[in-house]
Amino acid sequence: MDPLAASVARSPELFPLALDPATDQLTFIRLSEAEYQRASFLDARVLTPKTPQRALHGSIVEAAVAALPVTANYIFHIGHVGSTLLSRLLGSRPEVFALREPAILRTFAHMRFDTQNPWQGWSDAEFDARLGTVLKLLSRTFRPEQRALVKTTSFVSELARQILARPDRPRAIFIFVPAETYLATILGASNSPKEARLLAESRLARLHARSGGAHWRLPDLSEGEMVAMSWACELTALAVAAEGAMDQVLWLNFDEFLEDPARWLGAAFTHIGIETASAQISAILSGPDMGRYAKAPEHPYDARLRGAVLRDARRDHARQIAKGLRWLKEAETMAPAVRQVFTSVTN
Repeated sequence: MDPLAASVARSPELFPLALDPATDQLTFIRLSEAEYQRASFLDARVLTPKTPQRALHGSIVEAAVAALPVTANYIFHIGHVGSTLLSRLLGSRPEVFALREPAILRTFAHMRFDTQNPWQGWSDAEFDARLGTVLKLLSRTFRPEQRALVKTTSFVSELARQILARPDRPRAIFIFVPAETYLATILGASNSPKEARLLAESRLARLHARSGGAHWRLPDLSEGEMVAMSWACELTALAVAAEGAMDQVLWLNFDEFLEDPARWLGAAFTHIGIETASAQISAILSGPDMGRYAKAPEHPYDARLRGAVLRDARRDHARQIAKGLRWLKEAETMAPAVRQVFTSVTN
């Protein structure tokens, strides 16, 4: 066996940064446990000019990890709902090996759900085999007592149903906020509306696939309606994924989490199989993570500041928030399938 491939099977130190589907090559970089802990995004942002990269063919990697189990648990979410904070809080326990937003899962999501450029190069069986190989890689830990917890990017929720249906039956935490909070969060942030516009076309196509025949045109949507559509897309993706896997899923409303973080953090630990005493929960919550912006911990950010930002957004963007909420009411009327998943999650 290739010495590099043998090393891949032994430790997460060699991380699968990227996949090139056209050549079936996986690119690996070397990361220490401390670098994993610091990283908010396991993508090109972890690279430095001196980072060495090595590529292996997918078939070689698949053979190298054939005997490895798939044991990771997951955090899926709708975006901008505290998922990075929860990952950091859970990852503070030594039993949890937290990985945040591996880019390679985004590649699989694009391959399967990019309506403009769908990947046609692999059969369903080949896609599932390569995804299984990557899930094995993401399950590796530095110590036997650890279990990996993978926080995905929001649109990777489209893969959640396929991942949760695998024989290992992983546990997952689904994080969301009510529509009004989401609208205020996105419209009140400096860069989030731009991000929402960039993702809007793909989100609308994904929502159409679940809408039971209802159809909307992106040029007809105001900014608030576009953000509301984004919420609907990502929330319905989670709801569909939870069908048939409810015992594997903990739904977590981030607004409720902030009202009672001890309760919900304890519930999250219990859900992923870690019993944590109340004193340990208190110690975690009194640490630095709750007072820092989780994606960029050098910046202070806490529940009080978040509340102030949301109040300002509700004042400054009241008209667009109202338009978005009206659009959601109309969407529920037009699309019974959408109404059903909204009801199952928000009631």
